[in-house]
Amino acid sequence: MASHSRSTSVMGGSTGGATREKSHFEQQREALIGEIAMSFEHVLANINKLNRSLEAVVAVGNEFSSVEALWSQFENVMAKDEEVKAGGSEEQEQQQQDIGERSTTPKGEPR
Repeated sequence: MASHSRSTSVMGGSTGGATREKSHFEQQREALIGEIAMSFEHVLANINKLNRSLEAVVAVGNEFSSVEALWSQFENVMAKDEEVKAGGSEEQEQQQQDIGERSTTPKGEPR
């Protein structure tokens, strides 16, 4: 019964309208909601700042796309030259190994 009388006294106080004082819980809740709102504003401001920084980084990176394309072409040309040089020497080595195997492999045995 005591809990019932407490709930009715709280309810009875709410009928007074705007003249009623806020409870400690309501005051703390409003303070925390205010802090949370300010924290969200700070988070939003920092996200916007990060977004601007990332856009600047992407813009700087895009300025180097032509340089990257030029270096890629250079790398491809150099790789083709190395393949041609390495391909010729590999063929010569393979021919020499084939000749060496023929001379050392006895007749009738598979290579």
